[in-house]
Amino acid sequence: MRPGVIAYDVNETLLDLSALDAPFKEVLGDAALRPAWFGTMLQLSFVGVITGRYVDFTTAQHAALRMVAERMGTELSDEDAERIVGAMQRLPPHPDVPGAIATLRDAGFRQVTITNSPLGVARAQLEFAGLDVLVDDVLSADEVSQLKPGPRPYALVAERSGVPVGDVMLVAAHAWDVSGALAAGTRAAFVARPGMVPSPIGDQAELVVADIAALARELTT
Repeated sequence: MRPGVIAYDVNETLLDLSALDAPFKEVLGDAALRPAWFGTMLQLSFVGVITGRYVDFTTAQHAALRMVAERMGTELSDEDAERIVGAMQRLPPHPDVPGAIATLRDAGFRQVTITNSPLGVARAQLEFAGLDVLVDDVLSADEVSQLKPGPRPYALVAERSGVPVGDVMLVAAHAWDVSGALAAGTRAAFVARPGMVPSPIGDQAELVVADIAALARELTT
């Protein structure tokens, strides 16, 4: 059945975080620290969801960066931290993304983004990547003071799109995001970007695709 609205996660699903490798190399001396930083940032965010103490995504990013630097025994100035966190607003899209979203738009699908990034950051990201003109709305978990995988961001998509939550299809390259969406009552598609695999636990996404181009083919044929 055709979804009432497709809701894309942004970071890693649509945008390529490998663009942060250069500032990580320059600031901390090792591009390989980027995944550790992103994982630490998610951990801080999830603790906030579990304990009911809201931590916005940008604050979590800065805190995680300082934790990674401390582990490495590296002094981190505010300027150096901002070089990395600020670069989150200047990420390129994965090559498959613009054409696939345009294909789905032309096929009449309503498409929005739902990200843990604050709304201003999300809008800047999509504008830089040239995706803002391709989607119908930009939504942020910050608007409901609860980060994904808490249920409120997924409910926000349904409310703003004017559809039942079961008509929302969350599209994400993160197993935790898919699990959160399914628990909130949405449908889901998992994007198996390199290194990303779905969780074997619990409810499963109805689609597992290699990229957004493959998603477009699945939904339009």
